[in-house]
Amino acid sequence: MTDAELAAHLARCAGIILTQVRDSGMFEGKALGKAGDATANEFLCHALRMQRPDDGLLSEEEKDYSSRLEQSRVWIVDPVDGTREYGEERTDWAVHVALAIDGKPEVGAVALPGLDLVLRSDAPASLPSPAEKPRLVVSRTRPAKEAVEVANRIGGELVPMGSAGAKAMAVVRGEAEIYLHSGGQYEWDSCAPVAVALAHGLHCSRIDGSPLVYNQADTYMPDLLICRPEWAERVLKEVADIDRTD
Repeated sequence: MTDAELAAHLARCAGIILTQVRDSGMFEGKALGKAGDATANEFLCHALRMQRPDDGLLSEEEKDYSSRLEQSRVWIVDPVDGTREYGEERTDWAVHVALAIDGKPEVGAVALPGLDLVLRSDAPASLPSPAEKPRLVVSRTRPAKEAVEVANRIGGELVPMGSAGAKAMAVVRGEAEIYLHSGGQYEWDSCAPVAVALAHGLHCSRIDGSPLVYNQADTYMPDLLICRPEWAERVLKEVADIDRTD
């Protein structure tokens, strides 16, 4: 099984497990989120250690070991991206499984169990035609200031959505043109989505245009931009202009 096949298989299986945990009726709300996180994390981490014992591992729900910094190949996973949405039984949550090689997001799979979909870096599809009016996916509760301002400047429409993975995959699937985030994330929030987005020909970077680098000692990632390539230059320019006028 290739790395990409493994990532996709594990993401799909974790999604099935999470759906079963939710459908068991034993948990609700925050308790459901905690149960799902713990169960999916145990499955993913155990499977990766069995299947790729020589690789490093970074998970949101697992103790972080500094030994990964000495490894070229590091799996980066988020067992439930969008725990709130999962707990509320919405569809805009995801499972992330990615492999970073020398800091680059080379392999990734993002499962959207609520939609019965797995998007993967080894099976890219053609991008759908863009909307005439650009759509920017933003947080349901805390839209990024820069995203709101960029939307105003380019005549865009804001589309509230849950998890980071769901937002990124909305661009891949043609439901939006731009995902601009500046509210702070961690490596597991974006590694798999970025790997999938890059494979589909999308632009992925920090909001200052610099590359996204993974497997760092500090796993905090302040911002990112995932968008259709035809929008990248304009959006980066607008963000730079906003920063200069603040």
